[in-house]
Amino acid sequence: MKKLLFLLLLVLAAYLLWRWWRSDAEVARGQELFYDRLWVDHLPQNETDTIEVMAAVTEEPMGIFVATSNWRGSYELFRWQARGDGRVALSFPQSGKREEARYRAWKCNERSFQYCLEISGSSHGVRRYYSLEEWEIGSRSIAEAKKDVQKLLH
Repeated sequence: MKKLLFLLLLVLAAYLLWRWWRSDAEVARGQELFYDRLWVDHLPQNETDTIEVMAAVTEEPMGIFVATSNWRGSYELFRWQARGDGRVALSFPQSGKREEARYRAWKCNERSFQYCLEISGSSHGVRRYYSLEEWEIGSRSIAEAKKDVQKLLH
C-alpha cells in the first residue's frame, strides 16, 4: 500500500511539474507583446523601398498584413482567434484561407528596435518583424501615428 501511495504521489508530482514547465514555456511566447503593436520587417531606406507591416488588434479580433512603399502597396485583412500564448488561428475573408500560426515575441536590441517577433505557419507577411515601445496601438493619437508612418516612408 505504501508503494502504491508513493507511486501516486510521484505521478502527481511529475504531472504538476509538467504543467508548471508548460505554462512557463507559454508565457515566454510573448502574447502581451504580439497584440496591439505595429510590427515592421525593417525601416525603409528610400521612398521606393517596400516594407512589410503586421498588426493584430484586440479591440476587435482583426489584423492586417501590409506590403508598402511610399508609392505602392497592398494589404490583406484577417480575423484572428487566440489558441493560447504563442499560437493564433488566422482567417482571411477575401480568399477564404485559414492558417494556424505560431509566434514568439520578446524584448530585444536589434537593428535599433526594442522588440522582435518571429511568426511561422502563415503564408502572409515575413517571418521576422521588429517594433518600438511607442508603437503600441492605442497608446497614442491617430495624428501622431500618421506622422510616424509618414516618417517611416520618407
